[in-house]
Amino acid sequence: MIWKIPLLALPLIIYNLVAFDFVGDKSNGWASPVMSIDMVSGAVWTMSVGDLLVVFALILLFIEVIKSTKVGNASIMDHMLSTFVFIAYLVEFLLVPAAATSLFFTCLAMSLVDLVAGFSVSIRSASRDVNFGGH
Repeated sequence: MIWKIPLLALPLIIYNLVAFDFVGDKSNGWASPVMSIDMVSGAVWTMSVGDLLVVFALILLFIEVIKSTKVGNASIMDHMLSTFVFIAYLVEFLLVPAAATSLFFTCLAMSLVDLVAGFSVSIRSASRDVNFGGH
């Protein structure tokens, strides 16, 4: 059942939970450090909550592209739901002040890539199954 929902809806839900102060650190929000690592170069690499959300969304995007290789009636529903998720991202980005951030825009762009890649991969996969001219 979980494979039927668009996974990129999860970063949207997580973003809204943090942006509207339902969870997380109220003072820093997305800039709150999750971890810091001393590098060999002497620099300190710090990963923030926002960086972690982007990495999580990239992993989900990879899974969504893999899901789009399946051809059938379920893939049509998956494409429709991915379209609704992209529309939700777009509307929220344009109308909600808390969503007017580069982090949210990055998630919006990933949703667009998921939408376009899903249709492209499905069309490419389906075109191999179609024979023209009796060959």
